[in-house]
Amino acid sequence: MLLRLVRRRALAIIAGLALVVPAAWIEFSGRFDAWWMNGLALVVGATGLAVFWTGLTGPSPDWIDDDDDDDDGDG
Repeated sequence: MLLRLVRRRALAIIAGLALVVPAAWIEFSGRFDAWWMNGLALVVGATGLAVFWTGLTGPSPDWIDDDDDDDDGDG
């Protein structure tokens, strides 16, 4: 499901922001002192930032074909 999400760039940006904003609010507000809530906010925030960045830049290719380069030395 996450892999299909990053293919839709606009939806990935929205979903990433939907994860990052509450996580940042929990981290920086100082209202929640539970250790597990701070840890959960870090994990959710990092996941949201990764999804946001992938939506912003697009998925990277698995490999790069170098068909234009002639490296066999015959010409």
